[in-house]
Amino acid sequence: MKNQSKLKASTVFVHLMLLVLVVVNLFPLYWMITFSLKDNDEIFGGYLKDNAGAIIYSESGEKIPVARNMIGLPRTWRWSNYTRAMNTGNMGRYFLNSLIVSVFAILLTLLAAFMATYALTRLAWKGRKLMNKFFMLGLTIPIHAALVPVFLILSRMKLLDTYIALIIPYAAFSLSMGILISIGFMGDIPYDLDEAAFLDGCGVWGIFFRVIFPLMMPATATVGIYTFLQCWNELLFATVFVSKGRFMTLPVGVKQLVGQHTTDWGPVGAALAIATIPTMIVYALLSRRIQEGFIAGAVKG
Repeated sequence: MKNQSKLKASTVFVHLMLLVLVVVNLFPLYWMITFSLKDNDEIFGGYLKDNAGAIIYSESGEKIPVARNMIGLPRTWRWSNYTRAMNTGNMGRYFLNSLIVSVFAILLTLLAAFMATYALTRLAWKGRKLMNKFFMLGLTIPIHAALVPVFLILSRMKLLDTYIALIIPYAAFSLSMGILISIGFMGDIPYDLDEAAFLDGCGVWGIFFRVIFPLMMPATATVGIYTFLQCWNELLFATVFVSKGRFMTLPVGVKQLVGQHTTDWGPVGAALAIATIPTMIVYALLSRRIQEGFIAGAVKG
């Protein structure tokens, strides 16, 4: 009985700790959503207003003060903040730009990472170990450390203020991690398949595209979600390499909503929610595939 009581006590303690972790992780999301449905007066304290933003007066003609409400549910649910973020803040255009950049960067990273991994693990050539170390060196270099040289290269190639100015750097800085993840997957593919394809008349390209590439599909979710997060949330490259509004991405668009002297924080919160929700949807749809991918890449044999 004592052992059972100790087991129950430990189980309750573990569940409580897990519950605390859930609350800690979900609170920022709750705060962002409720923050996006308020106005400045409710967030920082001010006077009661209607949905149109007009101040509401009492029967005696005095303004009705309201206390600051930064954490609680909105007193007035201002869905118009999302409309203002989409129209005034042009979030729709920035959302499309982020989507274009992310999708093409993911495709380029996947293709380059799989091809490089195939050359490093399946082909025998002098210097492949040194080249693998060279690729892994990219994991130690912060993306922003290359800001100036990449800017100069793009400027001389006249690629600034284009989608390519973001797609190529994003793919390049995601390549090292993509190769590191892909090596674990490709190492599980039997070499007998290469030999069988070679005997059937396939060359190097045929073996890669007809045999290896289809078997690497489980790795696409893992590499893809990593690259997506890198591209979707990046700000500095997007600010420096793109100055034209029709090529700006979501992080830059959210930054532009913050005024120099005054800021209407409701639409800013709405823009943050618009930028965050796609990431949550992608992870919710691919989380199982990502977990399976890491397990498949880690287990040998």
